[in-house]
Amino acid sequence: MPFTIPRTWLILFCISLCWTGSSETSFAAQVDTLEITSSSMQKKIKAAVVVPAGYKKSKNRYPVLYLLHGGTGSYRDWLSKTPDKALLHRLADEYKILIVTPDAGPTSYYFDSPTDKSSQYETFISKELIEKIDGTYRTVRDRNGRVIAGLSMGGHGAVYITTKHPDVFCAAGSMSGVMDINTATWKVPAEFAELRAQNFARLLGPPQDQPHPYPAYTAVGLTDQIKANDVRLMIDCGVDDFLIETNRELHRLLLANETPHVYIERPGAHTWEYWGNALPYHVLFLHDVLKDNGVAVP
Repeated sequence: MPFTIPRTWLILFCISLCWTGSSETSFAAQVDTLEITSSSMQKKIKAAVVVPAGYKKSKNRYPVLYLLHGGTGSYRDWLSKTPDKALLHRLADEYKILIVTPDAGPTSYYFDSPTDKSSQYETFISKELIEKIDGTYRTVRDRNGRVIAGLSMGGHGAVYITTKHPDVFCAAGSMSGVMDINTATWKVPAEFAELRAQNFARLLGPPQDQPHPYPAYTAVGLTDQIKANDVRLMIDCGVDDFLIETNRELHRLLLANETPHVYIERPGAHTWEYWGNALPYHVLFLHDVLKDNGVAVP
């Protein structure tokens, strides 16, 4: 005679499974918050560090993903605004990487301003932050173990900083990135475009009278330098994003000068739903680069 499990047992068994899953999750990646003193800006800046579950018991050196926030954002955005609030924890655990999310102010665009000494975020990200992370954690302490990505203003930062510092990072990913800081190319209300144009004039001085008013500070003006660098690049933007044309323009320029890169357009706009969906693809791309470099943690 077959044995039938009572219904109440099945309910208790399912509850037990759910509780066990929750218990395991509690041992997943943990988040540290650091405060870094920036000598270049004479101030303290916060960053979150997502540390994968196996880090403490391992003796391996870990590669690092530096993940940049967008305009008017903060270092907590990637941890608090994605639809899946555990996204960074899961990615850190799955790919065995440290994920660092630094603060960069609301509208810094991650370059060193020649006019504002309190906005030197290129130096902060490429030097001061890395020195702090490498001095605090067991990391791969050269370019082969460092990758960078970001959204919107942070997408600009990722491409710009790797272009300027190919000796520091080996790969970059841009999600809905500001690939041209000429606000006339953005599909936004005139008032918003003017506010951002004023911000760039404050940080960089008067614009030059040419198609790219700040060619040394924008991706579309740096394509020859991008080509010369040995940096793997992934560019991703939604077809309904107000920055889609700036991304298409960079793609066309990189095709024209035969710079290898991955370019993706998908349905979506300038939203956290889009970025939450895009980030796993970028981390997979960046992980493959780390594997090719022989530094991925087995």
